[in-house]
Amino acid sequence: MHGYDEPVYLISVVAKVLTIHPQTLRQYEREGLVSPARTDGKMRLYSQRNIDRIKMILRLTRDLGVNLAGVDVVMQLKEKLDEYESLIDELREEINVLKGGSRTNNSLVKRQNTYDIIIFGE
Repeated sequence: MHGYDEPVYLISVVAKVLTIHPQTLRQYEREGLVSPARTDGKMRLYSQRNIDRIKMILRLTRDLGVNLAGVDVVMQLKEKLDEYESLIDELREEINVLKGGSRTNNSLVKRQNTYDIIIFGE
């Protein structure tokens, strides 16, 4: 099994799985929305993380009618939120240590920093 960030999927496979044209994937790369890895022969290789990001882009463009410039803004905001959530978790851990707690969190409830955009049907 491959890791979430391991680039293993060719552009033709990703295009077929997501039912989009390979040129659309190239456009997303030109716009800076997705950055696939490259082989020595310059072939694009996509990871599962890339595919999930592309799915998010497709949801925003197809279902919500957001243009690619808007998608870029949404994705940048999502990345900032993820950074802030990580910072908050680090600060909480520091506070716990300063209060005399341990660095390991033995809580039964674990926070998950990932989220998705939920689209409600009409």
